[in-house]
Amino acid sequence: MSFLTTKLILGLPGGPEWILVILAIVLLFGGRKIPELMKGLGQGMKEFKKARNEEGADKKGKEGDNNEAINDSSN
Repeated sequence: MSFLTTKLILGLPGGPEWILVILAIVLLFGGRKIPELMKGLGQGMKEFKKARNEEGADKKGKEGDNNEAINDSSN
C-alpha cells in the first residue's frame, strides 16, 4: 500500500470512534445546547455559501466589464 492510502485508512474514524465523539459532545455541552450549536453551525455554513456565491458573481461581473472594455477599444 502507498503512504497516502495507509494514511487515509488509518486516519478516518470508524463507527465506534464516531460514537465516542458524539458521546463526548453530549457530555461536554449537554442535550439542550446541541440544537443551538447545530443551528449556529447551519447559519454559518449558509452565510459562507452566500458570500462564496456573491464573490463568484462579482468576479464574473468584473470579467464581463473587462471584455466589454476590450471590445469597445477594438472598435
